[in-house]
Amino acid sequence: MIISGRAWTYGDDVNTDVIFPGKYTYTLTNTSEFARHALEDLDPEFAKWVQPDDVIVGGKNFGCGSSREQAAVCIKLSGVRVIVAKSFARIFFRNCVNNGVLPVVCPEAIASIRKGDAVSVDLERNVMITPAGEFAFPPLSPSVAAIIDAGGLIPMLRRKLGTEHLPMPETRFGGD
Repeated sequence: MIISGRAWTYGDDVNTDVIFPGKYTYTLTNTSEFARHALEDLDPEFAKWVQPDDVIVGGKNFGCGSSREQAAVCIKLSGVRVIVAKSFARIFFRNCVNNGVLPVVCPEAIASIRKGDAVSVDLERNVMITPAGEFAFPPLSPSVAAIIDAGGLIPMLRRKLGTEHLPMPETRFGGD
């Protein structure tokens, strides 16, 4: 599978509070509202202009801060399926995987990517393709690959249990 889109570039230590602003953590409980607030405190233009399959490119420690799952959810709901970074905060990395957003560690590619560049992630060859060339990244473990392929942990479990045909309950965070 190849995922191609425009690059949205950010620096080091991008915190979950700017990925999904803290002021919405307990006021927005319906996930359908999350995407329009994705990265609004870091990049007010992101939610307006992001397209499906665009790729977020970060520096080191992307997703640091709180363990707020809404940060990964709002990115997924914005249409982004891949985040490439020098490194990820551990909990954010796992929240991405569990929500079907692929976190790719490829530090060699980061310096070569500029905002708006056309980039691709080739999951079969494990390479990041940029205007400056191709950069290899480690292959996914079989368990992570299965979760990403299914679109997240819950869809993967539903598939394994044979319940994917049943309706999903509405997802809500916090609130009542």
